[in-house]
Amino acid sequence: MIKIVDLHKSFDGNKVLNGVNLEILDGEIMVIMGGSGAGKTVLIKHMIGLLKPDRGKIFVDDLEITSLKEEELFKVVRLFGMVFQGAALFDSMTVEENIKFGLERLGLPPDEIERRVRDSLERVDLPGIEKLMPSQLSGGMKKRVGLARAIALRPKILLYDEPTTGVDPIRADSINKLILRMRNSLGVTSVIITHDIVSAFSVADRIAMLHDGSIIEIGTPEQIRNSPNPIVQQFIKGESEGPVRII
Repeated sequence: MIKIVDLHKSFDGNKVLNGVNLEILDGEIMVIMGGSGAGKTVLIKHMIGLLKPDRGKIFVDDLEITSLKEEELFKVVRLFGMVFQGAALFDSMTVEENIKFGLERLGLPPDEIERRVRDSLERVDLPGIEKLMPSQLSGGMKKRVGLARAIALRPKILLYDEPTTGVDPIRADSINKLILRMRNSLGVTSVIITHDIVSAFSVADRIAMLHDGSIIEIGTPEQIRNSPNPIVQQFIKGESEGPVRII
């Protein structure tokens, strides 16, 4: 379980996180939804220790991580797999080399590395593309390779940063199905940050609405869809008029 308690973070006097409280249960798909600039990426960076809060605590499996030293934090970070918005593949490396990169740092034997590369590509429906370069892949394929690289590390928690951004609706639907498949087949906890409402309602067990640096609503997709909160409804309907402002 991930537990975030009263998390605060400012940059140059600009408050980005303003008392975030959130619990993410083992094995669930939690979608953190909010507009651009709402603090979603900043929040996820705190979960994996890339940022330290000004105030507040984060617990991963009952271990408070914000006060850990770098060596201790690295052991916790290994529980996470990160799927970046733009896949973040190394352009000068083949697909195989991209996936091997993190595995080799773990010191795994070569035959186990090879097996994991093949297995992870098969799980994302891309068998046999090991020797291709990123430039030979479509946007959707790059996202799948990014996911393959993440699951090859055998994480307990998968973090997705805007997984459906930049792809057409058909490819977005296939990515959503992959997210569900990864949870069901690997048993991972999934945390997704997105402003894609269709995707959020398609995959989430629960949705947390982030606005003005704090969680203003949390519930199942049905509960969020029927929320009486005007800010939530404004976001869902894509409205920009009126006194409520999404940032």
